[in-house]
Amino acid sequence: MLNFWATWCPPCVDEAPSLNALQHRIAPLGGTVLGISVDEDQSAYEQFLENYAIAFPTARAAGNTQLAKDYGTTMFPETFVIGRDGRFDRKIVGPQDWTSAEMTAYLDTLLRQK
Repeated sequence: MLNFWATWCPPCVDEAPSLNALQHRIAPLGGTVLGISVDEDQSAYEQFLENYAIAFPTARAAGNTQLAKDYGTTMFPETFVIGRDGRFDRKIVGPQDWTSAEMTAYLDTLLRQK
């Protein structure tokens, strides 16, 4: 899972606990969430990670709007679900409840693929 987010994005803030729960659930199954912050403000980024006890790996791509453009990101949060074969399975625009029954079933199916 590749998730583009920002500290100044209210839906991103709302989604953070759900992404943490997802990371805890999928890590033992070989999955991971990778967060890419587009924040310019290093201290806001670091404070966010601390305040929300972010449990998944993150990187800050400040000033690199090209990275988000290369992925076709149009708003935040935006998540790209990548299968075990390295191919994009789905692009999800907007915040999600990553612990919902529907999302859990979808991701479990993807994680079971060889």
